[in-house]
Parts: sequence; structure tokens; C-alpha cells
Amino acid sequence: MLRQAQQPVVAAQRPVVAAQRPAAAAQRPAGAAQRPAVAAQRPAVAERAWAVAASVLDPEVPVLTIEDLGVLRDVAVDGDRVTVTITPTYSGCPAMDAIRDDVVLALTAAGFADVEVRLVLAPAWTTDWMTDAGKHKLVEYGIAPPSGRAAVDGPIRLQLSVRCPRCGSLDTREIARFGSTSCKALYECRACLEPFDHFKVH
Repeated sequence: MLRQAQQPVVAAQRPVVAAQRPAAAAQRPAGAAQRPAVAAQRPAVAERAWAVAASVLDPEVPVLTIEDLGVLRDVAVDGDRVTVTITPTYSGCPAMDAIRDDVVLALTAAGFADVEVRLVLAPAWTTDWMTDAGKHKLVEYGIAPPSGRAAVDGPIRLQLSVRCPRCGSLDTREIARFGSTSCKALYECRACLEPFDHFKVH
């Protein structure tokens, strides 16, 4: 008789554990809030507008699209109006005016008559937003891509060497902190003796 009376008490406690599970799942999207909208979540018109804007090339590194670079953050369609959100690689980047004009021209040519391009500085751009495909394109173009992740908090990682994009050697040295643009550094490979740009991690 005592055993039967205790069994409902154990069963009543089980749903409490199950009820706590969604709380952990609800916390998962917090870290992904800064990423561009997933394609599956965008309507067909917005998806087409995104594809057009994503095809715009970066004027400073023309092998990359603004999607590859992570500069394209969002594309929203409200009726006939298309609003594109972009974030510069650094504040005051001179390429942003050209990118804005190219985005407007590309979308207008695709049939979107009312286009607005918004420049958003926060959250600040980071090389973590660059796609893997974009990094591969940089190597083929002769630019060493960023390696590792940008330090958000805690200790800053020290990069000991940069792999040469031409011969693959790690026997390289930095010649100048700034290369062809402010977001890149100029390096020299001691193995093949070729200079190359390195996209700095930040």
C-alpha cells in the first residue's frame, strides 16, 4: 500500500523536467541574431532581390561579392520598395559609396523600381562574416584570407605566421601593416620571394 501511494509523486515530477527543456532551446538564436536572414525564411520576391544584391562585386577586391565578404546583411521587400542593409568593413570605407550605387543599379535593372540602401555600423563588421567560398576565392586571387576568428572578449590570439597563397609556404613575414587597402597587410614569402596581401583578422 505504501509503494502504490508513492508512485504518483514521482510521475508528477517528470513533466517539470520536460517543461524546462524549451528554455534552453529558446536561448539558441541569441548568437545567430547578427547573421543574415536564412534563405528559406525569405519570400520568393525577397529571395530574388537578395540574389541580385548578392551578385554585386566588391570594388576593392573584385573577385568577391558583397555576400562573400559579409557586407550584405539584409534585404527586405515591402510592396514595391526594396531595402538593402550593408555594413562597411570599417568605418569610413571609401568603397561603400560605389557599393551602394552598384546595388541600386543592379536591383533597378532587375525590375525593382524603388530601392533604398541603408548603411549600418552596428554590429561592426568582422572577418567572421566572410564566407568559406569567399576565402577560397581570395586564395585563388593571390590574397591570404583571414585565419582564425576575431576576438570578441578574452585574450587576443597571436598569429605566428601567414600561409603564402601562391606556394603555400609558412615562411613569410609582414612588410607593412597596411597593404593595398586598410583591411589588408602586406607580406612577403621567403620561399617563393613573392609579395602578397593578407586580409587581417578583425
